Amino acid sequence: MALKEEFEKQGLWLFRYRGVLPVFILLIGFLLFVYTELHPETFFIKNSPYEIYFEMSCLLIGLFGLFIRICVIGFTPKNTSGRTVKNQVADTLNTKGIYSLVRHPLYLGNYFMWLAPAILSGNFWFVVAFTLSYWLYYERIMYAEEQFLRNKFGVVYEEWSNRVPAFIPDFKNFVKADLTFSWKKVVRKEITGIFVLFAIFFAFDYVGVYLKNADASNTFLLYSMIFLLIAIAVIKIIKKKTDWLKQENR
Repeated sequence: MALKEEFEKQGLWLFRYRGVLPVFILLIGFLLFVYTELHPETFFIKNSPYEIYFEMSCLLIGLFGLFIRICVIGFTPKNTSGRTVKNQVADTLNTKGIYSLVRHPLYLGNYFMWLAPAILSGNFWFVVAFTLSYWLYYERIMYAEEQFLRNKFGVVYEEWSNRVPAFIPDFKNFVKADLTFSWKKVVRKEITGIFVLFAIFFAFDYVGVYLKNADASNTFLLYSMIFLLIAIAVIKIIKKKTDWLKQENR
């Protein structure tokens, strides 16, 4: 099998199991976090007045990743991507808005979301290993997706891909999106992801407090998680009982 077909085959397989990598990263990161808590001498910030600022900085990195995802989802129309290998959807090719800066903005956002708990582990080499693993993993997925787009949109895709980088944004050719921002679509699609991010950080913080026999965990993370959990329940009721969050072509 030629490398072209091999890369595409690997990409389709990895796409099918793309949810496995974050879980694997989270598990390793959590174990390293526990080790760092038990051996604070391995990370100079541990047990220092700056530890809380480090934790919040990691959270901001994760929220930055979510912000990228929100910018993508809020401006794109319906039927521009698929969640399964056999159900790829692309009625139109996204070339404006954030897609005029980078070809795979969702994966860029995902990187920062999962970089946050990787950094929180307090292990520099794990962060490096995560970054390399993420690149190798998603490189194949991006290749398979681009093969699909190339076959469907032909010259239009080629012209767009020639001027827009795959993963590292280039801001000089920004083109404003045609659609206005849809906060309703963002609420429908991303509220659970926001909750999961805060829940992960709360779990890390709670374990750290337990291992150090500290007095209390981070109340900001606790209250944020409770608020988001209530918001998810309310949104589910709204989606079930009303059409308030629905929008045509979004």
